[in-house]
Amino acid sequence: MLICLTASHKNADFTALEALATADAKAMPSSLASHPAVDGAVVISTCNRFEVYLDVDADEHRAPEIALSAAAAALGEHHPEAMAPLADGDAAEHLFAVAAGLESVVVGEGEIAGQVRRALASAQRAGTTSPQLERLFQRASETQRGIKNRTGLGEAGRSIVRLGLDLASARVDWSSARVLLVGTGRFAAVSLAELRRRGAERIEVWSPSGRERFARSHGIPAVDGRDAALAVAMADVVVTCTSADHHVVDAALIREGRARLAATHAHPGAEPAAAHAGCPIGLGDGDAATCPLHHGGPEAACPVDHGRPAQVVVDMGLPRNVDPDVRDVHGIELLDLETIRLHAPLEHLTATDDARAIVQKAARRFERGTEERRVAPAITALRQHVEEALEAELARVAKRGTEEERKVAEQALRHFAGVLLHKPTVRARELAADGRHDDFLAAVDALFGIDDVA
Repeated sequence: MLICLTASHKNADFTALEALATADAKAMPSSLASHPAVDGAVVISTCNRFEVYLDVDADEHRAPEIALSAAAAALGEHHPEAMAPLADGDAAEHLFAVAAGLESVVVGEGEIAGQVRRALASAQRAGTTSPQLERLFQRASETQRGIKNRTGLGEAGRSIVRLGLDLASARVDWSSARVLLVGTGRFAAVSLAELRRRGAERIEVWSPSGRERFARSHGIPAVDGRDAALAVAMADVVVTCTSADHHVVDAALIREGRARLAATHAHPGAEPAAAHAGCPIGLGDGDAATCPLHHGGPEAACPVDHGRPAQVVVDMGLPRNVDPDVRDVHGIELLDLETIRLHAPLEHLTATDDARAIVQKAARRFERGTEERRVAPAITALRQHVEEALEAELARVAKRGTEEERKVAEQALRHFAGVLLHKPTVRARELAADGRHDDFLAAVDALFGIDDVA
């Protein structure tokens, strides 16, 4: 039985999603598949979503419990209780909707389709897929492509990255803004492309893990890790999108950077303590109105621009790349995933309704195929039973009559066997499509004594 365990922005809080995001998604399928009743496992882990798809060797009553137990053992302290189970047809319909972007924060966003494909590929490399899971994920990709081609959903390039930067655009003049991109992974490439599309030119990148290849390949300056605090302080916009499982930007880093920025503008003989209301580099808790620089002249002489708009920090990471304590720093405006999803646009109703109709139809077709596969062993056993009886009768006929008579008899018997099997085969598929495959199995057992076909 197919079981999906899902936790997303729709059914779990941000704290639970953040905890699930710290789980090792690459190792998870192997851990799940180690359960004796689990025949296959695929894990999808994205921002705002953590899902486990299992092929469980159990009936509809036991399978969800087994799936939850396997997930609890594999996830440990990563909030497995936040995951809700879906079975068979419901699991298929859910995955098809996920792949099409219908369950995303930004409906129709395009990144999720690739993430679904990569989840299957990762499980294939780990050797944890099953024929049923392979079929499920392949149908999900086919359904997503059909929706994109037939409804146009996703053609606008919707994404969580685009939405985050759209929200920042109300506060930023991209043409003159100094931008620090933190991270060098796939999301960083998407973010960089979106920044450039908006006209941002002054972009630097800092890789907390020390990867320099990204900066060279994209033709932007790289920030040395030793200067990260200063780079954060100097940026008008900070965009974080790393896979780190810890905060890479926090209040202490920003304050350190601002102190270094202040020191670079100080000159011999400068005396601290002049009050400059609203100075963006106030260093103490509660003393944001106090500028650490004194230049012996009017406020305008301060090298730090007191009219500077708030620094915008856009945190695309899950778990968070940015410590929420940055909100306590004067002049910082934080846009994290929790904030961004609150501003997600309303769905385009017509396109979404059409897409959901396609998803439901595809799910029903998938479920019919699944039910037909459940009666396939019984059909095979029935055919074998008839074939054995046919061969016995052909052996008896072979002892009588001329060779020509024997050929005619064999042809007639084989034709009769085919006609005899046609109606039960068609009926088996009809019953399976109605969810009554057990009726067919019981009938085969009652009539022919064939019971080892489950």
